[in-house]
Amino acid sequence: MPDRLSTYRARRDPSKTPEPMGDQAPRGETEPPGGESKRRGGGRKKRSPSFVIQEHHARALHWDFRLERDGVLVSWALPKGLPVTPATNHLAVHTEDHPLEYASFEDEIPGGEYGGGRVSIWDRGHYELEKWSESEVMVVLHGRRASGRYVLFPTKDKNWIIHRMDPPPEGFEPLPEHVRPMLALAAPLPKSDEAWAYEFKWDGVRALVYVEGGRVRAYSRNDKELVSSFPELRDVGDFLGARSAVLDGEIVALDEKARPSFGRLQQRLHLGSQARVARAAERVPASFLAFDLLYLEGRLYMEAPYDERRELLESLELGGGSFATPPSVRDGTGIEVLRVADERGLEGVVAKRRASPYAPGQRNGDWLKVKIFLTQEVVIGGWTKGKGEREGSLGALLLGIPEGGRLVYVGKVGTGFSERARRELLAVLAPLAQPESPFTERLSPAETRLATFVRPALVGEVRYGEWTGDGHLRHPSWRGLRLDKAPADVVRETRADDD
Repeated sequence: MPDRLSTYRARRDPSKTPEPMGDQAPRGETEPPGGESKRRGGGRKKRSPSFVIQEHHARALHWDFRLERDGVLVSWALPKGLPVTPATNHLAVHTEDHPLEYASFEDEIPGGEYGGGRVSIWDRGHYELEKWSESEVMVVLHGRRASGRYVLFPTKDKNWIIHRMDPPPEGFEPLPEHVRPMLALAAPLPKSDEAWAYEFKWDGVRALVYVEGGRVRAYSRNDKELVSSFPELRDVGDFLGARSAVLDGEIVALDEKARPSFGRLQQRLHLGSQARVARAAERVPASFLAFDLLYLEGRLYMEAPYDERRELLESLELGGGSFATPPSVRDGTGIEVLRVADERGLEGVVAKRRASPYAPGQRNGDWLKVKIFLTQEVVIGGWTKGKGEREGSLGALLLGIPEGGRLVYVGKVGTGFSERARRELLAVLAPLAQPESPFTERLSPAETRLATFVRPALVGEVRYGEWTGDGHLRHPSWRGLRLDKAPADVVRETRADDD
């Protein structure tokens, strides 16, 4: 009889890996792994064959699906795990048979060895066999996490498909395709703290992160894809494994004093090639700070109150070199949290109504942003040329804010730029040049003579002192482009205590 484990053993060195080598004789119809056979009349009753699903953090995260059959574990690698609904089929790559003892294996396969990485048991149980042939394997799984009727069938070479035949579990909701982030209203601190939770305001790029089958996709407020610019986001999928989730948070880059710096984060945006992204990630590492949870393992939580969503988020214990869950203060005062934010050089705090649901795309007053220093998103409507030492370079940007279908001129900014930023802005703005002014107001002849107008497609951010009586920004200083936002997102930042 051929040795069905010869391929398995040929790929492994027992002196280098803790994996079992299959030295035990096949059990036949005796005890299942981790369980006992049912007895009747002093004899043994034929038991159901076992299955195991192991989460395998190898070069690429995947799940190993193994069915006991003829004294071995027939195995497939599932890059996205088991499908939960008949609407989605998953790839299943047929691999070598494994020894029965592998059903209880959990350990670290050393790096450099075949399948190097951490292996843990995701689920195990027994199965009913409905059909087994070269063209189809149909089983009913009975496990703690995996249950239901599945069929596997080959497609090409080692590639198979695994399909769920039963309907999804009761109450299952599919992971949403797209959610607009909830927005905060600029305001002073609430007068009473009891109904509010407080979080620090992070100076970065807003990101909605979707995790399914260990794979990650992420988008900014204006639907810009983010994983290609921030490959660190894939670490969240590796951490969550088979748990599907939608997380709301902020991507930040820290300065030399461990404070979020939007200026440093600018170096990670609009880089183009993956080689440039990789070099920038070495020089300026980024982190994802998750502050809300909208979906988890088959259930939407957007209608749940903030407190419940935060408790679920914190139960995930997100923590790694490139991701974390920052604190939420639910038993303190807003003034104290604002004081700590000021001491740490942060932008401010966000107050969130504890009983409020998540309102996608809305700025309804359930979230309030309280800034220590004032910032304003602006639309770039043109630029003026530099003078003197900056002749031939960019001198200042002409700024506007959309209001009622118009672009209202709010002044210009000429400070806060590095020479590199001036060069890069000119390169980005030059293709957008147009002869007519995009602003509703007529600029003075002197300003018009010096200006090069552009199509109002780019958003930037400035820091400023206050609004003047005629609606212009006083003492603005440039902070950077906001390529994560679109002109339609820009609103005039007014607070109740400004009026």
